[in-house]
Amino acid sequence: MLNVSTPTWEPIVDAIGPKVRAARSRLGLSLQQLAVRADVSAAAVHKVERGDMVPTITTLLKLAGALGQPVSAFVDDTGAEPPAAVHVKAKDRLPAPRDWVPGALGVRAEGRAAPSDALRAAAVDVVVEPGGSSGDTRPRRPGEELVLVHEGVLTVEVAGETYEVEAGDTVHYPTDRGHAWHNAGDTAVHATWVILRG
Repeated sequence: MLNVSTPTWEPIVDAIGPKVRAARSRLGLSLQQLAVRADVSAAAVHKVERGDMVPTITTLLKLAGALGQPVSAFVDDTGAEPPAAVHVKAKDRLPAPRDWVPGALGVRAEGRAAPSDALRAAAVDVVVEPGGSSGDTRPRRPGEELVLVHEGVLTVEVAGETYEVEAGDTVHYPTDRGHAWHNAGDTAVHATWVILRG
């Protein structure tokens, strides 16, 4: 008699969609935002999350990168607990979250930390050139941002209040209030943003 059993890889494949959906939810991203961030169609993301489509390795690499996760996070079948800490090597810098400040002008940003299964914070190193700003698109979302200025002076506006944040200063604010920032000086501002989604 033919013995038909479930292939050992099937549970791994079946778990990819729920893992992608859970990682997206932890970051507070809509399906469309993840699609833009990963350069994958929204329809494809939807199908992957529902388990209607097995992603190609290219699609999975794009989704993993956009979610700040290694590909192994979506195909690991060991059942092992994830590590307690996330160590990002200097050579493996992350992209800044695309939805952090989508309208930024005159800004260079590089991710330092991304949320994971156990951790919610992200960090971004930023250079704001003279005249650079957060632009017109500043999404309001539950959470907080802490800005530490290393060099220069950054003008930060939060809920109608203005702060001149100098080197060594920090400003900490809720991101569900109106907020904006710009460099009115003639030298670049170097700063680090720590982002905590609500």
